[in-house]
Amino acid sequence: MAILKLKDGRSLDYITNDSDSKSAILFHHGTPSDCTLWQKWFKGITGVKAIAASRPGYGLSDRRRGRTVAADMDDQSQLLDFFGIEKFISIGWSGGGPHAINMSRDRRSVGAITLAGVGEWGNSDLDFLQGMGPENHEEFGAALAGEASIEEWMIKNTPAFKNVTGADLITSFGGLIGEADKKALTPEVAEQDAASFRRSLSVSYYGWQDDDLAFVQPFGFELAKISKPILVWQGDDDFMVPKSHSEWLAKHIPTAKLNFVPGHGHISLGESYRKEIINQALALLK
Repeated sequence: MAILKLKDGRSLDYITNDSDSKSAILFHHGTPSDCTLWQKWFKGITGVKAIAASRPGYGLSDRRRGRTVAADMDDQSQLLDFFGIEKFISIGWSGGGPHAINMSRDRRSVGAITLAGVGEWGNSDLDFLQGMGPENHEEFGAALAGEASIEEWMIKNTPAFKNVTGADLITSFGGLIGEADKKALTPEVAEQDAASFRRSLSVSYYGWQDDDLAFVQPFGFELAKISKPILVWQGDDDFMVPKSHSEWLAKHIPTAKLNFVPGHGHISLGESYRKEIINQALALLK
């Protein structure tokens, strides 16, 4: 892990591989999580730079109160500038999905890939909460009630995740995961994910809180104006981000292609198709 000092003085927590390539895959983690989630993905990448940052408020990244999805572009672009990146593609999982799409607006981007990415709140043709587990209904209900309400929810609920172990994870997720994800959470995978949760919350819960607040408002950019290829991966056994979100994204992004994989959930999708997704990213970078 390393720290980049941003122009406004904030710290941005990130990891990278040892490639000096000027082409890169830029990874965007879910909610809650941090940059270390992607370490296992880095092992399958050669010949290009792999970069992942923790969004503000997660890990050692300083908070940026009031941030939107669109606002994250500035931090990520500074990170790309630091490494002299000339061409990149973004990969985003869950809450990182819209952040990956957002980065396709950067002139150096060749596109983005999303895994069970979150759709945009406030649209009449997307019932945002439909199909989500009850825990998400409670969490986003608190976010919709405002900052004080979601902070109260965080104070109550984050301690369990701050200290979660791999052995605890299936129970902690409750109704947010189905059978596909339970099978995907082997002891090794569960501990990797739990470690990322613990690190993401090690300083504060503000990254998670600010993500939630960002997701119950417009992204801050127009999906209809996206011009780079967007590959949208989604399963149908997903109670964190139901398939309706990816279907909605594919419908509203002119350049999107939906890759629907029946029988997969929020976690199993990336665990099972990691190699294929990386190969797609490398192909777009050529």
